[in-house]
Amino acid sequence: MKELGIDILWLMPIHPIGREKRKGKLGSPYSVQDYYAVNPDFGNIDDLKALVNEAHTLGLKVILDWVPNHTSWDAEWKKNHPEYYTRYKGDFTVPINEHGEPITDWSDVCDLDYSNPATCRAMIEAMQFWLKTCDTDGFRVDMAGLVPDEFWQEARPALDSVKQGFMLSEWQDEPKHFRSCFNANYGWKWKDVTKDIGAGKQDAHSLDTLLEYLDDFYPEWYYQLYFTQNHDENSHNGTEVQLYGVSAETFNVLMFTWQGIPMVYNGQEDGLSQKLNFYDKDPIRWKKYAKKEFFQKLCELRHSNQAIWSGEHGGPLVKIPTDADNFVYAFSREKNGDRVIVVLNLSKQNRTTTLNLDNDMLGAYANLFGASTVQVTKEMTFNLKPWEYLVLTNK
Repeated sequence: MKELGIDILWLMPIHPIGREKRKGKLGSPYSVQDYYAVNPDFGNIDDLKALVNEAHTLGLKVILDWVPNHTSWDAEWKKNHPEYYTRYKGDFTVPINEHGEPITDWSDVCDLDYSNPATCRAMIEAMQFWLKTCDTDGFRVDMAGLVPDEFWQEARPALDSVKQGFMLSEWQDEPKHFRSCFNANYGWKWKDVTKDIGAGKQDAHSLDTLLEYLDDFYPEWYYQLYFTQNHDENSHNGTEVQLYGVSAETFNVLMFTWQGIPMVYNGQEDGLSQKLNFYDKDPIRWKKYAKKEFFQKLCELRHSNQAIWSGEHGGPLVKIPTDADNFVYAFSREKNGDRVIVVLNLSKQNRTTTLNLDNDMLGAYANLFGASTVQVTKEMTFNLKPWEYLVLTNK
């Protein structure tokens, strides 16, 4: 991972998995039986400490996947603190969605009650435990929007009093999260739009519409996590090739250069072609790391070129007009003298297009995915193959 250029390792839930109402042989890691324990299938807490220590030695951060909204039905808390749990029509219940309705297909987990201050205190203490005990660097929070925002307002300073970490919300519909607790949230809409473009259901203009919406909906300091694969997408919806087809590489380029935080799912650097079973053991069948060099180049560019750093730390995205804007998406970003120009053919046809570039964008650029230097001129014409991409950098 260090050699690949990764900065942060996100571990899916490390806790023991409940047995009552378990799905599959191993169950869902999001059915937490004990917030203070490590799943013995993975090792013990000393093994986790060793992993975090080694990651830190390499300059990597480690964040834990945290499941605050619900536990397993046989959880330690449910045995010892039934008062922490929601009652629906007088009884324990599966999680309740944002509309107040039970999520019936989440049959293996039981909803926690955040109207009880004791639940809030207990959850904060459990999160603090891992920051204190294992020196972890933050949390990716599952279904963060099903937990009241008032809890996150209380949680953030309490967590920061132990260690100021990175907080990622798996929820896109609550802009207040950026004020109460979270550094970044999930780019679910980005995933949907890019999949639709790849399938021919939307065109390149949809990215302009999306960016306008995001900039309006969130505070100016927002960050989103962008991905073409994650554990939900892969296990439940399909592999990258199944979801994106031949457009996958193009959208990975966009993911790394657009304006958010890119995520590489385990196995993507190997061209992962299997849907990993969510509830049973299903090891990745590693081959020859076919995409290693591709992702290395993108990671190296993000490290060396400030223009494509995330959000306000990078340069603003400036759209470059073309004579084929329905199909070709072109933009530049510049920060402290660093600049990138990105040109993407977001269609399954060959496209010939002319870019209308500002004077300050002209000059010599290195081609990230080619050996040649490209001289960028005022009106420059490109002949692009289907889904072809070009990433030009001035350093």
